[in-house]
Amino acid sequence: MKNVRLRPNPESKKIWRLLLLLISLYNGALHAQSRPLTGRVIDDGGKPLSGVSVVIRGEKIGTTTDDNGNYHLQVQGNPKLIFSFVGYGSKEVSAGEAGTVVLAVAHSAVDSLVVVGYGTARKVDVTGSVASVKSGEILDKPITNVLEGLQGRVAGVDIALNSGAPGGLASVIIRGIGSINSSTDPLYVVDGVAMENIQFLNPYDIQDVEVLKDASATSIYGARGSNGVILVTTKRGASQRGTVVSYDMSVSYGHLEHEMKVLNSTQWLKVLAGGMANNSIWGAPPRSLDLSDTRLFNSDGTPKYSTDWQKATTRNAISNNHQVSIQTRGENSSTGIFMNYSYNQGIMLNSDLRRYNLRFTHDAKLASWVDFGMNVLVNYSKENEVDPTTGANTPTRTMIEMPPIFPVKFPDGSWANNQVSSTFSFLDAAENPAKVLLQQTRLNTRTQIFGNAFLNFHLTKDLDFKTQFGTDLQNNQADYYSPSDLLNISANQKGVASINSEQYAYWQQENYLTYKKRFGEHHINVLLGASWQERIDEQLNGSTQYFSDDFYRQYNLAAGAQPNPPASSYDRWSINSYFARVGYNFADKYLLTLTEREDGSSRFGANNKYGSFPSIGAGWVASKENFLSGVSAINLLKIRGSYGVTGNTEIGSYQSLATISSGTTLLDGNRVASSSINGLPNPDLKWEKTAQTDVGLELQLFHSRLSFEGDYYYKKTTNLLLNKPVPNSTGFSGVLSNIGSMQNAGVDLMVSARIVDGRDFSWTTAFTANYNKNKVLKLGSNNEDIFPGPYWGPVSDGFTILRVGQAAGSFYGYQRMGTYSTADVAAGLAQDPNFPYKAGEEKESAQKSILGHGSPDWNGSFVNTFRYKNFDLMVDLQFSEGAKIAQAFLFSSEDRTGYSNSLVTVLNAWTPQNQNTPIQQLRFAPDAGQSAAFDSHWVADGSFIRGRNIVFGYNLTQNELSPLHVRRLRFYVSAQNLFLIMSKQYKGYDPQSVSWNTPGAPPFGQNIEFYQYPKARTFTFGLNMGL
Repeated sequence: MKNVRLRPNPESKKIWRLLLLLISLYNGALHAQSRPLTGRVIDDGGKPLSGVSVVIRGEKIGTTTDDNGNYHLQVQGNPKLIFSFVGYGSKEVSAGEAGTVVLAVAHSAVDSLVVVGYGTARKVDVTGSVASVKSGEILDKPITNVLEGLQGRVAGVDIALNSGAPGGLASVIIRGIGSINSSTDPLYVVDGVAMENIQFLNPYDIQDVEVLKDASATSIYGARGSNGVILVTTKRGASQRGTVVSYDMSVSYGHLEHEMKVLNSTQWLKVLAGGMANNSIWGAPPRSLDLSDTRLFNSDGTPKYSTDWQKATTRNAISNNHQVSIQTRGENSSTGIFMNYSYNQGIMLNSDLRRYNLRFTHDAKLASWVDFGMNVLVNYSKENEVDPTTGANTPTRTMIEMPPIFPVKFPDGSWANNQVSSTFSFLDAAENPAKVLLQQTRLNTRTQIFGNAFLNFHLTKDLDFKTQFGTDLQNNQADYYSPSDLLNISANQKGVASINSEQYAYWQQENYLTYKKRFGEHHINVLLGASWQERIDEQLNGSTQYFSDDFYRQYNLAAGAQPNPPASSYDRWSINSYFARVGYNFADKYLLTLTEREDGSSRFGANNKYGSFPSIGAGWVASKENFLSGVSAINLLKIRGSYGVTGNTEIGSYQSLATISSGTTLLDGNRVASSSINGLPNPDLKWEKTAQTDVGLELQLFHSRLSFEGDYYYKKTTNLLLNKPVPNSTGFSGVLSNIGSMQNAGVDLMVSARIVDGRDFSWTTAFTANYNKNKVLKLGSNNEDIFPGPYWGPVSDGFTILRVGQAAGSFYGYQRMGTYSTADVAAGLAQDPNFPYKAGEEKESAQKSILGHGSPDWNGSFVNTFRYKNFDLMVDLQFSEGAKIAQAFLFSSEDRTGYSNSLVTVLNAWTPQNQNTPIQQLRFAPDAGQSAAFDSHWVADGSFIRGRNIVFGYNLTQNELSPLHVRRLRFYVSAQNLFLIMSKQYKGYDPQSVSWNTPGAPPFGQNIEFYQYPKARTFTFGLNMGL
């Protein structure tokens, strides 16, 4: 074959060279135009959002934000970027303006997901009343517990932090009090597992919280859902591949916000002398002040000291909090490690709470058909507690009532008390409150292991089977020692020590099937499952007294010469349940939810072990209808309604049974075993049931910039548990029976608005409010009044009454109409059937009447958030109206002069020249006694407006972050409890943090106060950093 050599044509060579040049220029242009873009996505409260989708419009190029809200993307030119996230409104921004992007919560957006019992659902598909609170809303101010973060965020949820003490328990009431003898606390469910108390749960672990309020939402929890359900979802591994590390810290300074107004030394001595001068009026022997004790008085009789005992027993408290989060994600698994240390120092001496949290989560896709997840929490806390009980010589009382003439310590360093001078031995013996706080031990140690593990099998593309096991193990110990020289506390016993230990184990195992299917415009969601729960509680107590010295304290009970008999107890209950729910949606317009749960509980009578708790909910998304499709101002209009029944199982474990009490007794000088019948059986004892009707409206206007959600509800609780009287011949006063009913009716309101939504400046506002009216409907067969307490020596009939037609726990007493004048006495008007009154004594009604109730009619919050570029400001106001407060402390601080110090109100006491006053004439109570009864003068208006939180923050820009090598950094300062506007009638510290705290107090003991641990005004500096 002839070889042929091909030669390139000179023209074709030019063409190839031109093509190569154009290609190289084009590639160079592409590389020149492509550039990295970084930015950050936050919510309208300034908190970073993780998992936000960031996509270039018209292309499939995109990314998601990390857990610090940051994103990285290669772009060319200045394209449009679309930012979208479940539960938030989407936003389109050009690349040149995408440094910091703010997404606003779309409260009722169609694709917004909320957690419901045993699953999630689109908010628009939910027919019940469900409120969702995101972590950014909980953590937009410094908090020490989850409930503090929920305050004011959900309409219809009244959260009162009843003490300013670290670790002080909160009262949580959802849509009114629904029981008399059973617990009124809601059910807490954390990651699908019931938790008795979320007070010590680390708030930085929270992803979001859902509050289920009506029967359509709560009936899936049956017998445990009548008081509402709070679902907590915690954070897990990273949302995208890689590792994300975050660090959050804060340092707080707290101080006593204001003092109760009490007498100084000069005023107290004047009042004391005035009371002694009136002895003859009451037929008591004459008495005068003896000011001869040179340790307390100068030579001219003036006092050497005027101690401010409130300052002496409080301090400026410094607290700190540290949180480290490590979150990772691989190809088929994710892991989260969360560590927290919190030290919360109380403003009262020697009170604090240290909390250590470690939580581990792991989620893995084991195969295409099965997922695995686990979550383990270890919580350890140590709390130095101030005696929380009501009455006696607790520091919260004596810091008010200790006379100011006594010093904290004398110059020689010895402690003072009110019995150091024999000339004042008439005083009610009380120890120095500062000494009690510093020398007593009240240490509560809690260890909790909480967690769950699950397997989720994808049987088909529409059918899942999930099996889950969860547990809550707790070991609590209370150590107490009161030294041998504490007057009127433990001096007579030469020291008292005790150790109380409690261990409880709760477990639950649940299996359920979930079927989701869409047929054209028909969509169904079916849930079918079973649950088993059990709780075992064991307690052990040892105590002793009479120590030779205070060396061993509570660490060696054998050192006490007189040990008390040891005590122990065992308690067990279990529940077996079967539940089902069917959700139907047609054309995203017509909604129906049917729920049924059958619960069997060991707590109830043999004839009523099982109860049925059904509900039905329906909804209509009217904005989807054709007749509204052209109304651009309406983005969402949804009407929903529900009816259902839930139960309350929170009673003692063995109250349906005949019980026997065992112990020991002395017989012929010897201690022998003894037993006695403790209670009568009631095999018919059954659940308290609450039937609830709810009608709700959800509305969004003007591109979702204005949102409204309102609900009217009516709750009727039947089968209320009360002690039914039985004949005295039985040897018992009553047997627990189902003999009552009550109702709660009210309105929940929520309005939110993005008033300004600009690139550099935004202003959002949220208003929540609840109105609730409680009424007792039935009490036994004759509707007789019941006096449930709490009982107290000076108020032997108790403060409250249960009366048909009135609110549960209404205050019941006399009306004080002033004081009797000299003219009243002369006219013979100052007398009752038993004895005549004297001029200056309280003038009261002849009969007792309702004086108000302790629950507010209205409560809510008003929160405004402002953002200017990278600065943000949040102002949170709280209000409450309609509640009354029974100021039981007036018994000893106003009507009992001569035994202790008094409030300054006694300076307005009755005199012949000052007869138009409600304050009685001064009398020296140790000689002349006192005239005191629970009346309207003790009852004050509990309404208030509080500056709950004000937070100012700054997020560093990307340029500022670059040299620091961190992804996110925010600094903030805040003020909590900045101001409080309250009624002048109320003489205490805080009208919301009061409750009667004694064993056996009823659930409506709220707003009955005999002194309290004061709340602090707190200033905080903090930072949030992502590495």
